[in-house]
Amino acid sequence: MDAADRRARITAEIQEKTGISEEMIDTLVRKFYANVRNDAVLGPIFESRIEDWESHFVRLAAFWSSVALMTGRYHGRPMDAHMPLPIDAAHFDTWLAIFEKTAHEVCPPDAALHFIERARRIAESLELGIAMRHGKLLGRNERFRLPDSDGPTPKELTHAE
Repeated sequence: MDAADRRARITAEIQEKTGISEEMIDTLVRKFYANVRNDAVLGPIFESRIEDWESHFVRLAAFWSSVALMTGRYHGRPMDAHMPLPIDAAHFDTWLAIFEKTAHEVCPPDAALHFIERARRIAESLELGIAMRHGKLLGRNERFRLPDSDGPTPKELTHAE
């Protein structure tokens, strides 16, 4: 079995377990950015930098396909793209809150949890990288951690406020 076959098998297994599809990813990305654009804190940051929203949606759908389904569709450098932005921990908190709410609205519980686990890791990585770059590293941030196995189930997370 070559690498492409292994990747396809992994993608199929994730899709079977979570129900995530490329269509779900596209819906999540578009709904999420609609919510971001309406946010008083994040909206102006995105609006001032993104001129072609359709291209942004396509690029971010490829990113989330790679992250959530292991498809390898995205070939970019997210840290480099975020480094010049005027953002800090509070921005990542807002981004993550909007993402989690959107994932729960758009996705079934197992898919939402799958996306949220990855979004928390991404937010933590970007936040720490930016903080290090700007000399403001505050240490590991536990707010990105999901509850351990004794914590709430995906169904409970879906209904949490």
